[in-house]
Amino acid sequence: MGKDYYKILGIQKGAAEEDIKKAYRKQALKWHPDKNKAANAEEKFKEIAEAYEVLSDPKKREIYDQYGEEGLKGGGGPADGQGGSYTYTFHGDPHATFATFFGGANPFEMFFGRKAASGRDDEDMEVDGEPFGSFSSFSLNGFPRERHSGAGPPHRKQDPAIHHELRVSLEEIFHGCTKRMKISRKRLNPDARTVRTEDKILTIKIKRGWKEGTKITFPREGDESHNTIPADIVFIIKDKPHAHFRREGSNIVYPVRISLRQSLCGCSVTVSTIDGKTCNMKITDVIKPGMRRTIAGQGLPFPKNPEQRGDLVVEFDVDFPESLTATEKDVLKRHLPAS
Repeated sequence: MGKDYYKILGIQKGAAEEDIKKAYRKQALKWHPDKNKAANAEEKFKEIAEAYEVLSDPKKREIYDQYGEEGLKGGGGPADGQGGSYTYTFHGDPHATFATFFGGANPFEMFFGRKAASGRDDEDMEVDGEPFGSFSSFSLNGFPRERHSGAGPPHRKQDPAIHHELRVSLEEIFHGCTKRMKISRKRLNPDARTVRTEDKILTIKIKRGWKEGTKITFPREGDESHNTIPADIVFIIKDKPHAHFRREGSNIVYPVRISLRQSLCGCSVTVSTIDGKTCNMKITDVIKPGMRRTIAGQGLPFPKNPEQRGDLVVEFDVDFPESLTATEKDVLKRHLPAS
């Protein structure tokens, strides 16, 4: 069983967008590690951010509702329209989600650690309604901002997604692997106006059998600015050229070049497999250029069922001679049919 994002936010399945925003605001303020000193506050805060990232995005929410956490993160959901399956990976920084939602990274100087005008401590104050009395007229970093209605921050457009090709070898697709990609991006400083440049390592777990075109998305890992939502960083799986193989879906094609004599008289060939084994294949039929023979179960793992594999397809290419002597031509004329 995967995570129950609805339970984490304390809402019912089918909740409206505004209810999701309200639930995140309440839970995020309650469990923020700068305010909540419980031992599990950091992990709870991270779970809340991840739940909000999924349920606030219509596409992610639709896949999660149908396939659960495993389908959303494991590429077991529907095709993405480009030959792969949509795959979600949480970016791992709940504080970035918090800052994006509230418009600043440090609300605590203004709201936490002081008595409210009514004399109540902030622990007793509502976070479902208008929080702390002045939330709508001041940003969380203390600077005035325009008043707005609704449960969330003013509407901001998200920057377009940034796509990067991720080249992987067929051996890496066969075995599965982990890639670590270093990105450099701009992050807002606590004043929510100036920015700094920082590096971050994104960890990508390549699962066995993933198809070319599979997308791995890191939400909102692009440059931050005070008036836009950071872009998603999207890595797209691309095959590295291989010295011996090429793939067609979960099948591996192994080209074999033979002589004209072998094509007419038959031959035996030794075929290598992707996992380093060899198979012997004996052909007694006439081999035409482009003819294929299949070795079942020696291809790549199926993405949704890695315990099963595609096929190894041996594709023959006939090496015709550049020229023939008169004697060779006479021999062929005597022995080959005219039509």
